[in-house]
Amino acid sequence: MKNFKSYLFAILFSVLGGLTSITGYKFFYPENNKNDINFNDNIKLANYVYDTTDFIVPEGLNFIYTSKKTTPAVVHIRTTYEGRSSTNRNPFEDMFRDFFGERYEYREREAPRRRGSGSGVIMTNDGYIITNNHVIENASEVEVLLSDNRTFIANVEGQDPTTDIAVLKIDAKNLQTVNFGNSDNVEIGEWVLAVGSPFEFRSTVTAGIVSAKARNIGILRDRNNLQIEAFIQHQAPVNPGNSGGALVDLRGNLIGINSAIATPTGTFAGYSFAIPSNLVKKVYQDLVEYGVVQRALLGITILDVNAELAEEKNLPVLTGVLIDRVNEGGAADEAGLESGDVIIEINGVEIRNVSNLQEQVAINRPGDKVLVTYIRDGKTKTLNATLKNTLGTTEVVASTNSFTIDGAVFADIPRELKEKLDIDGGAQVSEIKNGKWKNSGITQGFIVTSINKRTISDVEDLSSILSQLPKDDGVLVEGMYPNGVKAYYGIGW
Repeated sequence: MKNFKSYLFAILFSVLGGLTSITGYKFFYPENNKNDINFNDNIKLANYVYDTTDFIVPEGLNFIYTSKKTTPAVVHIRTTYEGRSSTNRNPFEDMFRDFFGERYEYREREAPRRRGSGSGVIMTNDGYIITNNHVIENASEVEVLLSDNRTFIANVEGQDPTTDIAVLKIDAKNLQTVNFGNSDNVEIGEWVLAVGSPFEFRSTVTAGIVSAKARNIGILRDRNNLQIEAFIQHQAPVNPGNSGGALVDLRGNLIGINSAIATPTGTFAGYSFAIPSNLVKKVYQDLVEYGVVQRALLGITILDVNAELAEEKNLPVLTGVLIDRVNEGGAADEAGLESGDVIIEINGVEIRNVSNLQEQVAINRPGDKVLVTYIRDGKTKTLNATLKNTLGTTEVVASTNSFTIDGAVFADIPRELKEKLDIDGGAQVSEIKNGKWKNSGITQGFIVTSINKRTISDVEDLSSILSQLPKDDGVLVEGMYPNGVKAYYGIGW
């Protein structure tokens, strides 16, 4: 009995202790305390949106409208590349020739055809299409597949490796198109859609925001250092096959051509890059109208302004472009720009870096005037500069399929000959008369592949390099003949 009473008292004291604890907690921590955690109420899906008036869906954030408007105007491109033939002999072939005599002929070995894939954007209802140059470069056949499953063989109307733009033409009518937008007006943080055929999944749409502008990623190469990289960086997923496809704003206007991704794996890893539409538009119009890009230049060597350079040169700004050297007789020289000037605007558009300036100059043609705002000795000034072409004139140039100088006529090399000789390019002597070239020993058919160790890819390269050579200088010409024999010539220039 005594033990029972002891247990009873223990239970009563436990109950009283619990009640005391609860009462004390309520006293010191009232019920209206907002720091209490309810795990069930606070674990939400990542896309959860609270049903309150504090959250407002941004006006125009509707990907459905934009997708329906643009997908019919974005095409899938398939390319075919011929395998290169080989005539390399083996001992057995030599034995057969010894046995059969001259009746035995070597058989060329054909490598299997290679295939490629990309995207393109329809710009006119009669079939002009913009894509990347790297999508169709060196292709023997370019096939275009529309969103309605129609298929066409395309003609390559023009190519520009310096911007990675190419123009195709298909024989079709009443096609849906995309309108050019103004890439200068694109804002960082703006929603954009990428439309293309990644991994051959046609009419694929992805979304993201613009994360940077005028980005140089060092992906383009030009032997004359005329490449232009001023990419729009965005976060819409882009993968192999998207190249040449559209980057559009939410109004469905073309603001860029998707061209590259930053990736350690070969697939999308967070950042994509598109050629801005203002540059695309200018290159496209040049290729359609002239067959060659009308490249405009200021004639300066420039550097990005940053904090370190600003301190070193005692500059009053931390962004812009510093003129390191002015080419004699160039547009900048004739306008009055000098080494040490800092360019901060072109035609009212802010210039923050070299890519920025290159883009704003390149959207013009030779002979166009640009308003240059610059800083000299701490003072902001303006002037007008008349842009020039690569030859140092203000003339619009015709297609560079041929070029004549000192009695020699040069032409671009046919694709078949390049494949036969296994060379990437050059300029071939199609006709030769009395002059420096003939006097050096060069004969008709010779292919110039380099001048003073500078590689020649085509007639335009040859013309540009020769125009820059100093007078009364010696020129080393390297190349080969159509039979594969290499040759070297010295020409007094």
